[in-house]
Amino acid sequence: MARARGNPLKGVLDGGSSTRRSRGLFSFIGEVWTELNRVTWPSRETATRLTMLVLAVTVVAAIFLGIWDFGFTQIADRYIN
Repeated sequence: MARARGNPLKGVLDGGSSTRRSRGLFSFIGEVWTELNRVTWPSRETATRLTMLVLAVTVVAAIFLGIWDFGFTQIADRYIN
């Protein structure tokens, strides 16, 4: 893991100047951009397939929970009324 250079809170805790803060912001954005370029992104086909899988599992879970909720509501209504 890379070690941070210097104190990451320098300029934040003491107020710092706006130019120091803006340089820090641009540096941060540049580092984020560099890391995003290093990521191995999935292909469009893989991303679409996995998205469909997540949606299908969500629908199945919603149906399952809906059936359980309906069943418990029916049982509770019989005992309450």
